[in-house]
Amino acid sequence: MIARLLILMTRGWQKGPSRILPPTCRFQPSCSAYAITALERYGALKGGWLAVKRIARCHPWGGQGHDPVP
Repeated sequence: MIARLLILMTRGWQKGPSRILPPTCRFQPSCSAYAITALERYGALKGGWLAVKRIARCHPWGGQGHDPVP
């Protein structure tokens, strides 16, 4: 139930602010798509943790390229 709420919030981000802001994602798939997949696959606790770790890596000195959900 919590995972569904987090997925709904992430989809809201994809359909709202994300469309207005310029694309800056360093990874493929995007952080929001990664978060949705992680939440669907692992649930709120582990999927949420994976999404937070991925977002934390998204900075100028972080990685880039293909980074699928484990």
